[in-house]
Amino acid sequence: MLAVPVAAQDDAEPTAAPEAKQKDESIAFAADKVEYDSIGDVVTATGGVLLSRDGYQLRADKVVWNRKTGEVTAEGNIRSAAPDGSVAYGDAIALTDSLRDGIVENLLVVLEDGGRVAAQKGARHTDGKLSLDYAAYTPCAVTKKDGCPKSPSWQVRAVRVDYDPEKKRIRYRGARIELFGLPVIPLPGLSHPVDTEAGTGFLVPNIGYSRNNGLEVKVPYYWRLASNRDVSASVTAFSDAAPLAQARFRTLEKNGAFEVGAYATYSRRLSLTGGPATGERDIRGYIDGSGRFQFDRNWSVTGSLRVASDRTFLRRYDISRDDRLRNNLSIERIGSNSYFAINGWATQTLRVGDRQGLQPIALPEVDYRLRLQDPVLEGKLQIQANSLLIGRTSGQDTQRAFASAQWDWRKITGMGQEVSLTVLGRGDVYNSDENASTVTALYRGDTGFQARGIFAAAAEVSWPFVGNAFGGTQIVKPRIQLVAANVTSNLDVPNEDARAVDLEDSNLFALNRFPGYDRFEDNYRITYGLDWALRLKNLHVDFNIGQSYRLSNRATILPDGTGLSEKVSDIVGRTEVRFKDLVKFTHRFRLDKDNFAVRRNEIDATVGTRGTYFQVGYLRLNRDIAGIEDLADREEIRVAGRVTIARFWSIFGSAIVDLTSNQEDPLTIADGYEPIRHRLGIAYDDDCLSIGLTWRRDYQDTGDARRGNSFLFRLAFRNLGV
Repeated sequence: MLAVPVAAQDDAEPTAAPEAKQKDESIAFAADKVEYDSIGDVVTATGGVLLSRDGYQLRADKVVWNRKTGEVTAEGNIRSAAPDGSVAYGDAIALTDSLRDGIVENLLVVLEDGGRVAAQKGARHTDGKLSLDYAAYTPCAVTKKDGCPKSPSWQVRAVRVDYDPEKKRIRYRGARIELFGLPVIPLPGLSHPVDTEAGTGFLVPNIGYSRNNGLEVKVPYYWRLASNRDVSASVTAFSDAAPLAQARFRTLEKNGAFEVGAYATYSRRLSLTGGPATGERDIRGYIDGSGRFQFDRNWSVTGSLRVASDRTFLRRYDISRDDRLRNNLSIERIGSNSYFAINGWATQTLRVGDRQGLQPIALPEVDYRLRLQDPVLEGKLQIQANSLLIGRTSGQDTQRAFASAQWDWRKITGMGQEVSLTVLGRGDVYNSDENASTVTALYRGDTGFQARGIFAAAAEVSWPFVGNAFGGTQIVKPRIQLVAANVTSNLDVPNEDARAVDLEDSNLFALNRFPGYDRFEDNYRITYGLDWALRLKNLHVDFNIGQSYRLSNRATILPDGTGLSEKVSDIVGRTEVRFKDLVKFTHRFRLDKDNFAVRRNEIDATVGTRGTYFQVGYLRLNRDIAGIEDLADREEIRVAGRVTIARFWSIFGSAIVDLTSNQEDPLTIADGYEPIRHRLGIAYDDDCLSIGLTWRRDYQDTGDARRGNSFLFRLAFRNLGV
């Protein structure tokens, strides 16, 4: 082995130059054999030749260096590496002695990100740029895991390809995309980045068809404003509707991030009953945004914005199927033992028949909590102060303020019982007006100022027993709880946040089984239940069941059908099963205490792997609660699944069916089988290509969002833009 640094200059006496320059103008090389022709001033190196200069390297079986002309030619197993990480392979290469520029025959360039460019002929210029003739580019793997060659799923072929290593970008002339070896898409003027950073340019268009808008073609464009900011915009053209414009701005700052997007079109709105268009054309659109900023360790601001021009715009253009749009602004301070927040909410309803004037605007809600340690009994004391103002443009206005103190104590006895005590004291002040505008009388409360005091205490004992079972471990834990609360003037105050009350496994042992602050469950009661768990190597099973019994004969404000209106409550429980990562099953239920009729039946199950799975969700509420819109009964089923049919191919689908009949809702005219929507599709996904075709059908009309079929074709290339 011979390694010799040779100066790249004539035999004449060199001119004076700084030491650094002399170092830059030298080539270091190693080879098994070196021959020097003193007459022609030619150096010939053979056998594992390595040349290096200024970060550029050249490996070959044979290298001939003409020191007079500065030309370097190499043959056999050529590997030329640049400082940017790109590596070129070829049969023969001619370079200058700077190793920066030259011409290569049968060139293969492996880029830093793993992408590959092959060409019949290529040239590297002094600035590091590459020019390739009759070339092909692909970011896909061209070898299998065992090293055998394979054809890429897609590639770009072009008459000429130019690569700029400084900008990390490839530009094409006469380009076309080939899918699985077939030329399908001509792309004149194509360019794209070759690293993981986004670059400015057009993105791949989206193509689809919908019942509402006909054939649609979406052309997106992306601007990279800075390393932490970008903008994406698109125009979607429809065959049966006016064009839709869309834009979204995102930024990541030192203390947080936010994004905001907008949609806009100019068209006529249809009536909510699906009748003909009325009125003149108008601007229709939607704005949404969200963000969070953390100013220091404790203080933060979070916000979200969602506003639509009308009630059917989001469904018409398949942006969202939400029926309410919530806007929120929150300022928070979180300390080690304290919490302070100022919140505001506003809601826009998209439901047919709902009056926007009755939608609440909560501004502000102020909440403060302080947690203290009890030095005597080693319990925890939490002090809370809360105020809330709710206004409506044409409905009931409510102001509320309360202060509370809650003490919690927990101890494990010597025999293993877990004992916990809770004591709560709270004082509330309310003021409301226009109460008669609230449709449900149970929610109104009395007009003017009202006050109430709440005092409650609870004691709970549970005793877990652990033992061996079925080759694993089982845990049996009986629980019993006693709760006492004073008589509370619940109906004198408005109910804004405690409306959707229902007995569930999650609130069976709660101190207050109403979901909010405006209602508190008074009376005396005893609650009892059993938790059981089984732990095997690959199987986890959890089960709980319970019931409560009211100890006094006082009337309750809980409506019939909630499972809590009588002295003996309904029976509630939950079962969860997990088997490896293949099965996840959850079942929640409520049984009528008198005849064991199923009042709530809820199932969520997933079976399968990531590539092949089946999901089902089923809900049936049969509580016979009349006249309260928040507690309406219903029945529905949701199914979804994906099946892998080949290594990269899969079929998928989902469906939602409304099973509500007059057995659940006496006022409905449905027959118990009303499909809401379904979708079915086929997809191809590998390491650098994603193709999908989806068929979706909607079965309900809402204004100008009409029932019918929609088709979406999705094609996504890794590292490709225009």
